[in-house]
Amino acid sequence: METVYDWITVAIFGGLVVLFLHRSVQPGEPQDTILHYLPPAVGCAVANWFGNPPQNQGLISFLIVAGVLLYIALVLKPFGLKFPPSKR
Repeated sequence: METVYDWITVAIFGGLVVLFLHRSVQPGEPQDTILHYLPPAVGCAVANWFGNPPQNQGLISFLIVAGVLLYIALVLKPFGLKFPPSKR
């Protein structure tokens, strides 16, 4: 692991693994499938590829990572996030 893109994408992927494993052992029917985790996992790989030499496309890598984090927040909803926030 040589670049910052390696560390960032591996950390996001590790978080995805923990989220998947945590949800897979919860009682009841799972609310998501393993296919829901495919886009962010592939996004991490692509962002890492763009960020590493010889591509060195930091802006593209950053945008892909931002998209992956947005997908995780909107689709997978870790920590019980709700979008849009409910009004009281």
